[in-house]
Amino acid sequence: MAALRSHEMRFPSETRRYRAARNRLLEAERDLRKRVEQVAVLRRKLPLGGQIPEDYVFEEGATDLADAKTVRAVRLSDLFREGLDTLVVYSFMFDLNMKQACPMCTSFIDSLNGTAPHFEQRANLAVVAKSPINRLRDFARGRAWSHLRLLSSAHSTYNRDYHGESPEGGQVPSLNVFVRSAGKIHHFYHTELVFLPGDRGQNQRHIDMAWPLWNLLDFTPEGRGTDWFPRLSYKK
Repeated sequence: MAALRSHEMRFPSETRRYRAARNRLLEAERDLRKRVEQVAVLRRKLPLGGQIPEDYVFEEGATDLADAKTVRAVRLSDLFREGLDTLVVYSFMFDLNMKQACPMCTSFIDSLNGTAPHFEQRANLAVVAKSPINRLRDFARGRAWSHLRLLSSAHSTYNRDYHGESPEGGQVPSLNVFVRSAGKIHHFYHTELVFLPGDRGQNQRHIDMAWPLWNLLDFTPEGRGTDWFPRLSYKK
């Protein structure tokens, strides 16, 4: 392990004890940064996965109230824009058997909505749910999701095929990446940590690297905690 190259910055009234502990943490943070990039390199080196078995058809509807009744059929291939050959699709846990949307998925998609205008400069993004398009669209309006392509997979096998749904019909919060190459669409990546048991005191954390909420809480002395999770609304 290379020696830590520290810095001269100090904060008001900090003690030597604090600085020594902070420097130990700084070294761990630097090593974590390197490890995160090493894993990202391995991910980028994945070969193309299998070609999609069909060009799935989804229903899409605008969240703009002025266009409240328009619903159109959209194929998976239609989600790729000119010159952008990567597509990220998040499977949102919200089907007809659920009285309300998954609060955890909702928190994650809240952040995706803000990220989408930036992300879509580099790649394509969509959110898919098994709910009918009008139900999905009404929920999205209530969350002010205005930057996302929201698709209903109610009439396709996409969720089942790409593990956004269990064989028993339960919803699974999966994130898939697809790549368009030589005119064909291939699967590239899935957040498969969701299928592994979490370590002690943790859940699977399969999408945590893309979820600002948990990463921000990790900066605090309280941390994430073990018994708090996001909700759909909070008392004011």
